[in-house]
Amino acid sequence: MGQAPGALSARPAGRTRPAAARRTGADPVKALIHRHQELCRRAVDPLEIAAGLEAHGITDRTANRFRHRDVFTLAEEMYARVPRDGTPSGSGRSPETESPTTPSVRRPGTRWIVLTLLPGALGVATVSGLRLTQGQPRLITAVVGVLAVTLAVRALLRRGRLPGAADDHSSLWVHWLIAYALLGDGLLDAALTGGPDGPPTGAADGPWPVTVAPVLALTLACAPAAWCARFFTVRARRRLGASRGLEEFAASVRPLLFGSFLLFLAVLAALLALTGAALDQSAGYAPALSLGALLLLARLLTGHGYAYAPSFALTTAATVEATALAGLFASRLPGCGVLATPVEALITTWGTQSVPTVACGTGALVLLLHANRRLTRASAHAHPEPHR
Repeated sequence: MGQAPGALSARPAGRTRPAAARRTGADPVKALIHRHQELCRRAVDPLEIAAGLEAHGITDRTANRFRHRDVFTLAEEMYARVPRDGTPSGSGRSPETESPTTPSVRRPGTRWIVLTLLPGALGVATVSGLRLTQGQPRLITAVVGVLAVTLAVRALLRRGRLPGAADDHSSLWVHWLIAYALLGDGLLDAALTGGPDGPPTGAADGPWPVTVAPVLALTLACAPAAWCARFFTVRARRRLGASRGLEEFAASVRPLLFGSFLLFLAVLAALLALTGAALDQSAGYAPALSLGALLLLARLLTGHGYAYAPSFALTTAATVEATALAGLFASRLPGCGVLATPVEALITTWGTQSVPTVACGTGALVLLLHANRRLTRASAHAHPEPHR
């Protein structure tokens, strides 16, 4: 009889340990927490965990296997079960994160504001200097102005990117596309008539016409482009804190993306009209708007860590433009006249502006579709790690 209590107490204890082990082994959420322990520990809101899971390929269908209707409810359980900052496991949010937390966005500093305005200011100064000088001083002004604008644009392109997202190769093609907007159409026109007969003089009626108005508008548009990108980023992060699910977040961010994009195009169109009237030149709406759209979307995607697609689109657009020029000049070689046929057919039908319009417009359309898919994901706004 003295041994009976011990025997009785031993049997339940023996049964309890295997039962607990079975419950732990049958807990798929616990295994998922273990795989994403660092993500769960650092998160300040369940939606950050949901964004991280989404970035790792976990979808709502996957969440169903964890007995949850979507990724967000799965993330809420994971958030509640991971202790942080002295909060006991399973107690939910700490007092500091009792209300939904929006990822912080720093206010724009004076340096950033000046940097966005600098390309346009230098562009205006360069054009003014060219109109007030002649001969060698004009050449010096052009060289110094182009160099200054190039450095300012390069600094702006590198500003605000995520670690690892900067791509000097892309910056090179951006400079090429802007240079083509300045000199490319005039060179195409001259090549079609057997020229050019000399270097560009800066005059619209010279042997190599230069289109200054669209490029000046694009430099002035650097500021609204940066502000539209920031507007989208700040509003999207606020929606990230207020949304209660990934689908809800995507639905709320999509009109924000297209609205920012259209707002920039409207501002750029106004700048094109202004510079065209001020310089008494063709505004070149189609190629300039196509290039502006391409550059803005590339900036948005790269700024959120998706650098591969913008780099590919910029490279492809620049390659198309370079190929068109190379085809015209190569056709002058004996037996190579066929090389100019595609370019001549396009120019005959739509004009010289059709080459940059097709090249940049196609790239912008591809990036817009890509941005609609990538930038409406919570993972694009909740994590600093770069994405492909």
